Amino acid sequence: MRNPLSKLVVDIQPSGIRKFFDIVSEMKDAISLGVGEPDFDTPWHIREEGIYSLEKGRTFYTSNAGLKELKVEICNYLYRKHQLQYNPNNETIVTIGGSEAIDISLRAMLDPGDEVLIPQPSYVSYLPCVRLAGGKPVIIELKVENQFKLTKEDLLNAITDKTKVLILPFPNNPTGAIMEYDELVEIAKIVEEKDIFVLSDEIYSELTYGRKHVSIAELPGMKERTILINGFSKSYAMTGWRLGYAVGPSNIIEQMVKIHQFAIMCAPTTSQYAAVEALRNGDPDVEMMREAYDQRRKYLIHAFKEMGLECFEPFGAFYVFPSIKSLGMSSDEFATRLLKEEKVAVVPGTAFGDCGEGFLRISYAYSIENLKIAIERMGRFVSKYKEI
Repeated sequence: MRNPLSKLVVDIQPSGIRKFFDIVSEMKDAISLGVGEPDFDTPWHIREEGIYSLEKGRTFYTSNAGLKELKVEICNYLYRKHQLQYNPNNETIVTIGGSEAIDISLRAMLDPGDEVLIPQPSYVSYLPCVRLAGGKPVIIELKVENQFKLTKEDLLNAITDKTKVLILPFPNNPTGAIMEYDELVEIAKIVEEKDIFVLSDEIYSELTYGRKHVSIAELPGMKERTILINGFSKSYAMTGWRLGYAVGPSNIIEQMVKIHQFAIMCAPTTSQYAAVEALRNGDPDVEMMREAYDQRRKYLIHAFKEMGLECFEPFGAFYVFPSIKSLGMSSDEFATRLLKEEKVAVVPGTAFGDCGEGFLRISYAYSIENLKIAIERMGRFVSKYKEI
């Protein structure tokens, strides 16, 4: 029998995040600090709107690009937060989470062999989505000495005449790094000079601490070159509702809608009605959750300092990225031993790219009570191996 499988797909490695959590689910008293999922319930008024939509029988398809009412609210939100003006009719698409938006934007933009710049460490989906779209991933290694920010020097060194898209993954998963206005200005100049496009993944835009998130699309000349991706999972604790969106130039969005139309049809109608309510009345909920995350962030930074582990201060998302290089273990070895010996699950930094070696991703999207228990166990583990 001939091989039924695609070589391209077989060669793609599965997500390095899930490995430990299949074990955790069957391990009594284990604590997971790995999955990037808020521990808050979706705010009640948002859930209520979803329930009401079902009670009213709103179980039909929406238009392929999304419910008009929701697209209008997305555009209102982006103007309110970033003074960005998008047309809800032809510059906006509602997707199955931000992940689908990443996938279809790359498929809409890439021809075989086009190069896509991927700063790493970063979200696990970028690289396989580039490959599945026929593109060539080019990795830019972000450095802790630069606070895991993308520098103009590193960007220039990676660009070739085949470069078409730069993925801009800030606020960053897994490091918590952000890019500020002046830093984005330098990146934008290069993007314009080299005539490339930006896929800006801003799913954590509402979760910044002591800094206001800036979208590169706000900068002069960049709106026309940027696909801005966001969603509801992180900001509104709506992971299971599976809803995201993309905005950008109409000629790109039109092709994204075409792919979405054939593969998906439309995002879940119930989720779309709930999202309208989130955008209209959810700001106080976001503020409450952001304050709680900030308290947890500060607690973890202090805890790692007490342990003697280096950890730069993250100003975005809900992750810390401490270094464990001083312990003489690989990231995978540390995570495996920590799970086995202390029943705490974390993600090896290598799950987010080879340059993540020597680091761990730890999520603080968990209650402070669980964080304290996990940190006590981790501190005991670190102390034991520091003595060896």
